[in-house]
Amino acid sequence: MHIPFFPKPSQPAQNMMFGFAIADFFNLSLNLGSNFVLVRVTATISNPIFTKSGITVETSQKSAIPTILNVLIKMKNNGNNNSTIKLTNKALTHISENVNLNNPEEVKEFIANKTVCNGTKRNYCTAYNRYCKRHQIQWEPPKYKADAKNRRIPTTENIERLIARASPRLSLKLRISKETGLRPIELCNLKVKDIDTEQKQVYPTTAKHGSARTLKISNNLNMAIQNHINTNKLNLNDKLFKGTADNYTKNYRQMRNNLAEKLHDQTLKNIRLYDLRHYFATTLYAKTRDILYVKQQMGHKQIETTMIYTQLLNLTEDDEWTCKTANNIKEAQDLIETGFEYITEKDGIMLFRKRK
Repeated sequence: MHIPFFPKPSQPAQNMMFGFAIADFFNLSLNLGSNFVLVRVTATISNPIFTKSGITVETSQKSAIPTILNVLIKMKNNGNNNSTIKLTNKALTHISENVNLNNPEEVKEFIANKTVCNGTKRNYCTAYNRYCKRHQIQWEPPKYKADAKNRRIPTTENIERLIARASPRLSLKLRISKETGLRPIELCNLKVKDIDTEQKQVYPTTAKHGSARTLKISNNLNMAIQNHINTNKLNLNDKLFKGTADNYTKNYRQMRNNLAEKLHDQTLKNIRLYDLRHYFATTLYAKTRDILYVKQQMGHKQIETTMIYTQLLNLTEDDEWTCKTANNIKEAQDLIETGFEYITEKDGIMLFRKRK
């Protein structure tokens, strides 16, 4: 496979770096001149512009690399987020390992015969549709409808077990996920300036083109975030945490699986990181019964997405409860900040409850 490269002819070939920026590839391919040479690439191409997202085109079918790159370049220039680009890259790379990307009938048959759920097949079709549009290939996309399945809502007890087991940094991330319902990518994109420690509020940059929102956090979480900022000497424009959403997910999964083995409780392995977001939405609706408020706090664009959580609440209404009492305002405040819900007052004693 031949790729245009920037070094002048006088530069020894052995000094040429194959990990060039995808933007340079894009520009050079449009501006070939006498100072450009052709380099035969026999290695995997990793593109520094995508380094933070870990996007690498790696396939045994070397002829597919430039055509996949063209799709990724177009997506980047069109403002698609890195997670979408990475998923597209993964899908196209997998297809190219098995069939010819330029033969839509082969691709269609390959997708149809894969033993995966319809939702995954639909994702393959979405990625390949981008490929076809970029390379002007005519095809009739098959219609796969994602299989309907209920989201799992982890119990408060299990979430607290996971938080207690995690390292200090991962534990803080999980606490933020639990209290705010942030998507992993939103949490990992938080900067210090997005945290108002005086008002105890978080102002995330909403992913998936959703609505902007302001999220309240508890006193305890607010102090933990302040301590994290001070300990690591972070500036206003610094990210609150290093690493990507993929790193966060990978570290969580490893910790969760280790805990499941240690406690001989395989059910813990069913708790995905994203389930903390579902937990937040369901418990918030249980407290407020205000679906529009939940929609706003989740950053959803469509109310239909939020309505799912009203169904989940019905599934969990028979959950067991932890009940506690408060004799004064300070005790009541502490219970509310740890997730307890006020129920009533009896003989001067306030009653609270929280799902286990």
